[in-house]
Amino acid sequence: MSRRGTAEEKTAKSDPIYRNRLVNMLVNRILKHGKKSLAYQIIYRAVKKIQQKTETNPLSVLRQAIRGVTPDIAVKARRVGGSTHQVPISIGSTQGKALAIRWLLGASRKRPGRIWLSDSVPN
Repeated sequence: MSRRGTAEEKTAKSDPIYRNRLVNMLVNRILKHGKKSLAYQIIYRAVKKIQQKTETNPLSVLRQAIRGVTPDIAVKARRVGGSTHQVPISIGSTQGKALAIRWLLGASRKRPGRIWLSDSVPN
């Protein structure tokens, strides 16, 4: 039995304007060099652009995008008899959302065009 206590489950706080935890998770992943206000500006500008182009609720578009990328299972390496096998395991909803946000931001940063947050913030 472990002598250390179990880690407490942390709940994500919601953002000030939309009161949505998913937006706050996205802001925290965009965050670079501690510039949280800049990350909020980027998200809110993107949400406003989605609202103007699609004329639908931008949070539902964001939820749909996250849901489309969220993985259900992942593979984990297991050693069985000297050889390594990839064994599929199921992923929890929080871990899946975190992976989906990370993948979406990674793909958007690789796209050509305006480079956000890397040019505007000094190293």
